[in-house]
Amino acid sequence: MTDGFYDRTAEYVAVLLRDAWTGLGPALTRAVSGLDTSAGPVLDIGAGTGSGTAVLAAALPEAAIVAVEPNQALRTALLARCADDEDLRRRVTVLGDDVLSAALPDRLSGIVAMNVLGHFPPPQRQALWRLFAGRLDARGRAVLNLQPPFTPVRVPATPMAEVRVGGLTYVGVAAAEPSGENAITWNMTYRVERDGDVLTELTASDEWAVTSPGVLAAEVAEAGLALAVLDADQHLYEVHPATS
Repeated sequence: MTDGFYDRTAEYVAVLLRDAWTGLGPALTRAVSGLDTSAGPVLDIGAGTGSGTAVLAAALPEAAIVAVEPNQALRTALLARCADDEDLRRRVTVLGDDVLSAALPDRLSGIVAMNVLGHFPPPQRQALWRLFAGRLDARGRAVLNLQPPFTPVRVPATPMAEVRVGGLTYVGVAAAEPSGENAITWNMTYRVERDGDVLTELTASDEWAVTSPGVLAAEVAEAGLALAVLDADQHLYEVHPATS
């Protein structure tokens, strides 16, 4: 992640990711349905403002959840969401460290990593798969998504989302350029408009590691894990111990 990206963009992310969860939320609910959570908590990696954390809590009403979010701005929104909801306040533990250095439970019933894998370049992904293999219960599974593109290609400026809050409209536009063998740089433009007039505009860049489903399958296999497609439309995948 480019230093300071979410420090600058957190308020827009909090508003504009709402639409993305319209499809992703039900897909994640289906993916974790029936998960046995008796072995330990469910880990939510890069929980952001807590949209996915809330989905997990609703889908798994008996589960303890560990939500890891290293960015302070996003974590503030996550904590506010949890503090305002009695059920989340009881079941969700929020950690502010990077997942690879956080003090995690020895055994996890499940792991979720939504909209976050691009923040892990290949060496860090390998460490992530080792974490999965070492802490995921034999009956457990991890759920993650891959966000296109899967190779370092140019992405022309594309409207991402538009959300009206009160008298203001929040608009996001995304574009990307290749920035390495396995990376692109997202150039995000965020605007706040009133009746079509632009009140504020912010552009911020974030480096993103790209990977394909085939590469992902090979990487997890090296750690003794297996990959399965859960929802092709949402690019949702399951990772589980290869013997389960």
